[in-house]
Amino acid sequence: MTWTFSTDLAAYLAAARPVVAAQPVVDTLLLTVADALERRGPHAYGPGDPLFGWWTGADGAVCGALLRTPPFPLLLGAVPPEAVPALGAALSREPLLAGVDEFNARSADALVLARAWGTRSRVVEESRLHRLGALAAPDPAPPGRARPAAGADLPLLLEWVEAFNRELGQPGTASEAALRDRISYGGALLWEDGGVPVSLAGFSRPIGAVSRVFPVYTPPGLRGRGYAAGVTHAVSGAAYAAGASEVLLFTDVANPTSNALYRRLGYAPLEDRVHLARA
Repeated sequence: MTWTFSTDLAAYLAAARPVVAAQPVVDTLLLTVADALERRGPHAYGPGDPLFGWWTGADGAVCGALLRTPPFPLLLGAVPPEAVPALGAALSREPLLAGVDEFNARSADALVLARAWGTRSRVVEESRLHRLGALAAPDPAPPGRARPAAGADLPLLLEWVEAFNRELGQPGTASEAALRDRISYGGALLWEDGGVPVSLAGFSRPIGAVSRVFPVYTPPGLRGRGYAAGVTHAVSGAAYAAGASEVLLFTDVANPTSNALYRRLGYAPLEDRVHLARA
């Protein structure tokens, strides 16, 4: 049983894609990040070189994976329990992991990795993965309607995604290439009220019939009017129409407003993840 680490995307996909694709709900982040790297190149998320890893079990089969796209934390997917302490040990001896000072993992796995660091750590964010059951329309319905974003909306999308990232403390910058890709398959929707865009939501290209809603953003001065509910309902339906049979989203556990909103629309909690950093 062992971890293999590499900077070779092709090697990672050959080794790990089958097991990741076999669990597309819990490994949604791994799937969408790898898809972006394939489509937009190894520096889709920033100038740093990506890192990949996969866990091989006692039977010789790959049964879990991880990846890292600087400046984002190491992202650990669903892995067998024995793979987590082994990764913790590798954090102090594997040269390719030398720069890792943050990771995003399922809650129980994050605790094991934090202990392996042997130093103090801090919680950057606790997030909750939700799965859509029966999609429910917002009640009361907000004024306005949704429409797909077009190329002419790109400056607004860049502005709002940058604002969304700042508000959440996300590293990196909004990617024009990523937004153009979203527009190309109808994966970005704007909610308009009186013909003026007031809210934004997007969904990832369906992979393995699974799509994830992100981001959802309403400018601060326009909040409290139901626009986020309207655009999230619309984008969830659009993900189904694009071929998804499972629609997911993540929320910040510390944000009761968004968690309550998504429950009303039909999303149910599935599992929690923790983003930890060295203190």
